[in-house]
Amino acid sequence: MSQMIFVNLPVADLRRSVEFYEAIGFSLDPRFSNDQAASMVLSDTICVMLLTHEFWATFTDRRRVDPAQEAQVLLCISREDRAAVDAITEAAVSAGGMADPCPAQDHGFMYGRSFADPDGHIWEPMWMSAEAVENGPAEVSNAG
Repeated sequence: MSQMIFVNLPVADLRRSVEFYEAIGFSLDPRFSNDQAASMVLSDTICVMLLTHEFWATFTDRRRVDPAQEAQVLLCISREDRAAVDAITEAAVSAGGMADPCPAQDHGFMYGRSFADPDGHIWEPMWMSAEAVENGPAEVSNAG
C-alpha cells in the first residue's frame, strides 16, 4: 500500500465544508464519514478529514486556532498546468471561498495562487514545469 497523508481540518459547518470541497474536485468517502467527520478524497494518497470543532477537540488538548485570523499551515497541492491552478481557485471562489489570501506567484517555471475555504484554511494550488521538477528550480532559473 502506498503511503498516504490525511490532513485533519476543524470546520464550523460540516455540511457546508463537504459541499465546498466537492465543488473544487474532492469526493466524499462515505465509509469514513458521519455526522462528526467527513473524509474528502483528493487522490489515491491524499485525503482531507473535515472534523466538527467538537470532534476535533477529542484528538488534542491544544487550542484550536481560528484559521480566518491565524495561519498554522499552508496546504500546497500540485496541479497539471497553469489553467488548472486558476480553475481550482475560481471553483473555490464560486463555492464560497476566498481567492488569493496569499500573493500569487509567477516565476516562469512555477506558477501558484491560493484560496481559503469557508473556515479560512489556506490552500495553495501550484504548477511547476517538468524541467524544474527534474533539475530543480535553480537550474531552470540560471538557464534563462
